Amino acid sequence: MQTSEKKIIPYRHDGDFYFSYGVKAFKEKRFDRAEKWFNKALDIKPTSALYLSQLSVLYTEMGEYHRANDLLQKVIDNHGHTYADCFYLLANNFAHLGLFDEAKKHANHYLEHNSDHEFRDEVLELLEMLNQLSKDEAKEDDLELDDMDELIIYQETAFYHLEHEEWDEALEVLEEMMTFYPEYMSAKHEYAFALFQHGDKEEAMTLEEAWFDQDPTSLHSRLNLTYFYYATGKNTGFQEMLPSLFNVYPTYEPQKLKLAVTLARVGQFEQALKRFLGINQVYVSNYLSYYYWFSHVLAHNQQHELSERIWGQGVKKHPVLDSFK
Repeated sequence: MQTSEKKIIPYRHDGDFYFSYGVKAFKEKRFDRAEKWFNKALDIKPTSALYLSQLSVLYTEMGEYHRANDLLQKVIDNHGHTYADCFYLLANNFAHLGLFDEAKKHANHYLEHNSDHEFRDEVLELLEMLNQLSKDEAKEDDLELDDMDELIIYQETAFYHLEHEEWDEALEVLEEMMTFYPEYMSAKHEYAFALFQHGDKEEAMTLEEAWFDQDPTSLHSRLNLTYFYYATGKNTGFQEMLPSLFNVYPTYEPQKLKLAVTLARVGQFEQALKRFLGINQVYVSNYLSYYYWFSHVLAHNQQHELSERIWGQGVKKHPVLDSFK
């Protein structure tokens, strides 16, 4: 008597199946799960430009820039210049690592090899920022090491007073910084902001407008003036300045935070939320303003549960924050 045997046909999911789960986990910021699914997809298609690139974006989001760059280099090794967007991603990662020459090189590679220039404006902005950073770095190299140590102490002290809204103390430190380090522009912009918050609004605006006239590309000036005009009811100046912030995408987390906070201060809560969601919390956890304003922005966007969670994280890390509510 013959018995019929059922044939079992093994079924194996293809790479796109795992990749789709990875994308879903990534959007939910469940990075461990996303990494697992992307690697499963790569087990099936080890040279897939899409899979490699997406995993590199995940590593960038996690602050693991070297690992991200290794994956992007694999795409270039396997596919040549076909996926020129990799050069744009590499440029951003090298900028985060402080390797400005490498960042410039890959930014220029992107402009050379990408015919549609999807990220052309972003790359040009990155190159402009890198050139400015190189100039600033060259100026800083002229300082003696002892002076650099002293400058860092001033920076940390001013940062503490600004974050704790201790305007008198902040102004005193910043005035000294401006005296001893007149080329250090950030101190001047922070001084104008502290002066404004202290109540000397007209003087703060006059100073910032003068610095803006000297350097109309200064993001710090644009952020300060947008807020100053909004807070003093100078609607014409505010409406002229505000749109320029919507097209700015800083590379460094503290700059991203300053932009997000400014948008929140002037009531642009939807735009502010997009910017806060693009900030890697690891690099701004020492900022009280991150937790304070992110929580407020989430509440304004009806995301109350997440707002409370962010606020709770902030109070746990910075107990003084509870007195700001």
